[in-house]
Amino acid sequence: MLYQKESLNVRHLQDEDKQFLAKWLSNPAVLEFYEGRDNPFDAEKVANVFFNGEAEVEKCIVEYNQIRIGYIQFYQVNEETSKIRDYGTEENIYGMDQFIGETEYWNKGIGTLLVNSMVEYLVEKKQANRIIMDPQISNARALRCYEKCGFKKVRILPKHEFHEGQYRDCWLIEYKISANVVDLIN
Repeated sequence: MLYQKESLNVRHLQDEDKQFLAKWLSNPAVLEFYEGRDNPFDAEKVANVFFNGEAEVEKCIVEYNQIRIGYIQFYQVNEETSKIRDYGTEENIYGMDQFIGETEYWNKGIGTLLVNSMVEYLVEKKQANRIIMDPQISNARALRCYEKCGFKKVRILPKHEFHEGQYRDCWLIEYKISANVVDLIN
C-alpha cells in the first residue's frame, strides 16, 4: 500500500485491477470527463494503456472502505511525462490525474480526501515543491474539488486535450508549496 488516510487506501495497480478499469472506462458518465465517451476501454486497451511498463508514471488504485472505487496516477514533471513546459528543472514538480470510477461515490467528499491526501504524500514522501494538473475548463465539479484542496488556476491551455472529437481548452492549475507548509511537515 502506498498510503492510507481515514477510510481511503491508495495502492499500486495490480493485474486483478484490469477488470475494474475496463468497467469504469466503459461507463459514459466517467468517460465524459476522462478519456471521452467516444473512447471506451475494454480489457485489451486497459492492458495496453495502464500496464505498459511506463516506469515514470506511478499508477494506483483508490479504495474506500476496502472497495475499489477509482484510479490515480502521479509523475515527476519532465519532457517525457508532460507536454506542459511552464516550469524549469530547478524545482521538484509532480503532476497527477485521477478519477472516481464508481459513480455512486461522487459528491461525497471522497475526491477532496483523495486529492488532499495525495498532495500530502507528494510533499512529504517525494519532496514536491509544486503539484500541477490540467483539467478541462468544462469539468466544473473537478475544478471545485481542486480549488477546495488549495490548487490555483495559473492559465488556460488552449486546445490542450483531444476529447470527444475535438481539441479542448484546459486549465493549468497548481498547488505551490509555501515555506510555511514545508516547516510544518518537517
